[in-house]
Amino acid sequence: MSVDFTILGAGVAGLATAHELVARGARVQVIDPNGAAGPHGCSWWAGGMLAPYCESEISEEVIVRHGLAAADWWARAGVPVIRRGTLVVTLARDRRELDRFARRTDGHRWLGGAEIAALEPDLAERHARALFFDTEAHIDPRIALRGLRDGLAAKGVEILPEAPHLGRLVDCRGLVARDLLPDLRGVRGEMVVLRCPQITLSRPVRLLHPRYPLYIVPRGDGVFMLGASQLEGDSRGPSTLRSTVELLNAAFALHPGFAEAEVLELGADARPAFADNIPRVVAARERTHVNGLYRHGYLMSPALAVTAADYLMEGTISELCKEAACA
Repeated sequence: MSVDFTILGAGVAGLATAHELVARGARVQVIDPNGAAGPHGCSWWAGGMLAPYCESEISEEVIVRHGLAAADWWARAGVPVIRRGTLVVTLARDRRELDRFARRTDGHRWLGGAEIAALEPDLAERHARALFFDTEAHIDPRIALRGLRDGLAAKGVEILPEAPHLGRLVDCRGLVARDLLPDLRGVRGEMVVLRCPQITLSRPVRLLHPRYPLYIVPRGDGVFMLGASQLEGDSRGPSTLRSTVELLNAAFALHPGFAEAEVLELGADARPAFADNIPRVVAARERTHVNGLYRHGYLMSPALAVTAADYLMEGTISELCKEAACA
């Protein structure tokens, strides 16, 4: 069967781009020698926070602007989106960190102790004030990947280990694509998955700390994802003791009940990033790259998918699209 586009890579960038192209009527195939998304790819280890305002603390304005549309895109794709906002707290000794975070971000309001307790009863009397970003959301990355995969399969698009290069190539291979994109670099992140039925949180909570800030994302049934260290480097080896200890110490500082948690998973991988940490579509006649998602995989993959589809199907060059003579 002939196809219009061959997607290389079945991580979040590849599946989101395939979904967007298929939704516009394109004939697509997805090629990944590792098969469906799993622990072999960094998409598996993400937090899934759709938090553009929180990310604005360290990100460019373009990330916030495009990230604001992510939750609606995921919902249209059939992925459950949990819209309960983000709570940002700090320990009493680090209260200046919360003031600094407030100055560098928008879209929040201040909460006092009683309001924090109303949102998250298990944090009652633990924090005197917090920032609440009430329009932010989150998804479960593994459910999102499975949802995209199943949606594509329902339309006849399978993930294949190899195939003839039919149609235009859309390269979504992440760091592997450095063979053609030498300006990509790796940014290592580590995470922990815990089970702690004694604690209930209904939304992502960020604990600010001058050395090891923590975010904790509830997955339901007493399961939480903790992340994430951020280190320059492309090592994809196992989690390190130092990062794991820092994450677990931060979780204990947020709530001592985490001392009784079961450690279900330790994960680590290297995320692809360009020098400015802004993801983009690198457009060329022979091959179009969708890459550089950095720490914004689930926040920015919808915008990159739309940008790629606009270019591939309509020839539109937009803000997140860069033309290249060859790639």
